[in-house]
Amino acid sequence: MPKEFSYRGKSLEELTSMSTESLLELLPSRARRSLNRGVSAEKRKILEDARAIKEGRLQGQIKTHARDMIVLPSMVGLTIGVHNGKEFIPLEVKPEMIGRYLGEFVITNKKVVHGTPGIGSSRSSLYVPLK
Repeated sequence: MPKEFSYRGKSLEELTSMSTESLLELLPSRARRSLNRGVSAEKRKILEDARAIKEGRLQGQIKTHARDMIVLPSMVGLTIGVHNGKEFIPLEVKPEMIGRYLGEFVITNKKVVHGTPGIGSSRSSLYVPLK
């Protein structure tokens, strides 16, 4: 039997129907402070686009550079392309992400994989047989 999602004792349906003020009381202090200080134009556009996609007025994926956007219940179920510094990584928003930042889920660096040394890179590479 699957476990039902709840955020601080509230179901997803309750969270989506809540007013902004009552939702802010549930969020952690850092997220609450960020939202109380105001929403920038870029973040406002994300919320408007999310609402339009949910209503069916808009198709496709939202792309954004706003890695500091807090995941809100109205964004659950959407696919958002978050920029990692090089490209947009598609991020499917799940209920467990509510109250966290988009940038937490899109890593900005990759593991460094070094190749084999080329000829002339060191003295020992002179004796490496050519394939």
